[in-house]
Amino acid sequence: MSKDFSPLLPAANPPAWLGVMGGGQLGRMFAQAAQSMGYQVAVLEPADECPAGQVAQRLVNAGYSDAAGLDALAAQCLAVTTEFENVPADSLSRLAERVFVAPNAHGVSVAQDRIAEKKFFVDCAPRSGVMPAPHKVIASQQDIDDIADDLLPGILKTVRMGYDGKGQVRVKSREDVRAAFESMDKVTCLLEKMLPLAYEVSVLTARGADGASVVYPIAENVHRDGILFTTTVPGPNVSDASAKVAQQAAQAIVAELGYVGVLCIEFFVLTDGSLVVNEMAPRPHNSGHYTMDACVTSQFAQQVRAMARLPLGDVRQHSPAVMLNILGDVWFEGDSDTAREPAWDRILALPGACLHLYGKDDPRRARKMGHLTIVAPTLDEAQRQLNAACAILGIEP
Repeated sequence: MSKDFSPLLPAANPPAWLGVMGGGQLGRMFAQAAQSMGYQVAVLEPADECPAGQVAQRLVNAGYSDAAGLDALAAQCLAVTTEFENVPADSLSRLAERVFVAPNAHGVSVAQDRIAEKKFFVDCAPRSGVMPAPHKVIASQQDIDDIADDLLPGILKTVRMGYDGKGQVRVKSREDVRAAFESMDKVTCLLEKMLPLAYEVSVLTARGADGASVVYPIAENVHRDGILFTTTVPGPNVSDASAKVAQQAAQAIVAELGYVGVLCIEFFVLTDGSLVVNEMAPRPHNSGHYTMDACVTSQFAQQVRAMARLPLGDVRQHSPAVMLNILGDVWFEGDSDTAREPAWDRILALPGACLHLYGKDDPRRARKMGHLTIVAPTLDEAQRQLNAACAILGIEP
């Protein structure tokens, strides 16, 4: 097995080239942050047109497993990162033979497999102090027959490739599990027990190559139809005690993983106030977009710092903030199929409104097209302005 490039290499100072696997909006915002710090950015992405490719200095048009494309990226860059967790871990390993890769293949491979992720959380619990929900691997009809009564009702999730509510089915009985397993073509799944959820929080943390780590303020999330709707920071329901437990758990998890870069960990806060760790994303995260406008160091600038082996940035939040995902639905009025541009002038007239659009020219319902962050002197004021923005965009607040 080849040895990864050492994290003890000197810092990659600008105007060095940094690479990113993936051409979506996260890659776009990473590229913009890197460029603002003086770096040049190369993106590897199979699509000819992509949000990150619009802003990067170089677009390597190749598949994520394409050897020639990977070698071209490695030859150009001093360090490489990824914008999504489903990039093949083998590709990261190949890159790591020639350049510093953060996060590395191990961290990504754990996060992209729900079974490996749950095992990691269980093994890490003595240090993190937080367990995942009770769960069971479902790979056969016998596994369904063997489900313990107290594991239902639950949620059946595909082990790989699930995001934004995809690959998940709520189940109340073994027959429901059987039907869902059939509908998922009998791919290996994980059954998770449904718990009395009060709300969800996400903890954005970052760890440097030197082992130093930082944690951003705790974000409280609301989802609609499986897609993140809003993120509010500071979380209005998050107690100081819950915040402390979640932050300490996040730092234990990122250290145990030997991770370098930005990592987002989602926790469930139960009705009794206890925390359950849900899942992690080995990259900047949708719920961390508020950091672009409300924190000293954005999550994307933090990713640049970590992969370039620079000191991590200040994570202080200078203003309360609420982030709203902007989906393609707002381009359509009612049931109409005719797209029209939303009233961005009215949105930008709102105090504290920070609009980020991702350069996608094909609005579709449920497609992430951008986000809006409202920053304000108080959380109440931020929420009032967010409600005004929802009214303009035709979104139920």
